[in-house]
Amino acid sequence: MQIRVIVPCYNEGEVIVKTYERLTEILSKDSQNHHYDYDLLFVDDGSKDKTINYIQEMATKDKHVKFISFSRNFGKESAMIAGYQHSENCDGVIMIDADLQHPPELIPQMIEGYMDGYDQVIAKRDRTGENQSRKMMTKIYYKLINHFVEDIKLEDGVGDFRLLSQRAVKSLTQLDEYNRFSKGLYEWIGYNTKVFSYENVEREDGESKWSFSKLLNYGIDGLISFNNKPLRAVIYLGLIVFFISLLYIGYISIGIMIKGVETPGYFSTIAAILLLGGIQLISIGIVGEYIGRIYYEVKQRPKYIVQASNFKCADETNHQNITQDINDDVGSSERRKSSKIQDKKKKELIKSR
Repeated sequence: MQIRVIVPCYNEGEVIVKTYERLTEILSKDSQNHHYDYDLLFVDDGSKDKTINYIQEMATKDKHVKFISFSRNFGKESAMIAGYQHSENCDGVIMIDADLQHPPELIPQMIEGYMDGYDQVIAKRDRTGENQSRKMMTKIYYKLINHFVEDIKLEDGVGDFRLLSQRAVKSLTQLDEYNRFSKGLYEWIGYNTKVFSYENVEREDGESKWSFSKLLNYGIDGLISFNNKPLRAVIYLGLIVFFISLLYIGYISIGIMIKGVETPGYFSTIAAILLLGGIQLISIGIVGEYIGRIYYEVKQRPKYIVQASNFKCADETNHQNITQDINDDVGSSERRKSSKIQDKKKKELIKSR
């Protein structure tokens, strides 16, 4: 049995060595007890610090360490799908953050769940220690998204820290979307799922890469990626405003017939203009979000570009991603030359016949 742990990294130089040591300590013991092979796949998402240098140094000393390094920062979603696409031949695949807020000590429990026949084994984080304002905003968000989204149900505290079976990984990588919202995709693929809880862990070193604006954008992605209700809401809002306008016109017409023409109310006019203008801008923004996603999907650009790696993708032909393995450039060139020579010989042989 082959277990792989995927660790997306972005500017994690302060903590990456400690993460490696913790993971190695736990997996080396557990793999002996439960008789399985393991490796660690670090996906460097275009870090600006020395993260990739530390990873490459670890890879030279430990055969269990594999890595992928992007040409620039493509985002965590791209790093995650890259890890999964390079792990389709593994029996079980675990996704874990590099900052140790996902306790590596829970990995043996995940593997036990996998051995019990579950395709998804999820570690659910509680909100212990978080400030009340963030708890309240999170609660409102999940109520909102679960109200809009019909096909799936997202649960507060359930994130990327989970183990997926081989068939779950393959199902996930077949969803070839450019704008990915993994929290929803995990739920969408389904399969037998086991969930257990753990207490919230504070980040040990470094700083969080998730600012408020990034969290907000990620939340909007979740709302838009799995439903078209916001578009329908725009239609309903337009109809409501239309009927209110008709009622107001009727009210004004009756007033004119009874009292005659009065001095126009500038306040009501300005208020109506601002209200309608705001509704129009919001509506255009919602429609624009969907059009923007269509725009990126139809361009079919790769989700990431790999500039360095110490191993190959399980099935390169199934993924529209550019891989530039700096260690294999020369060999690849020679293979292309050899193939060209063989094709030439075949053509000459056909002509001679």
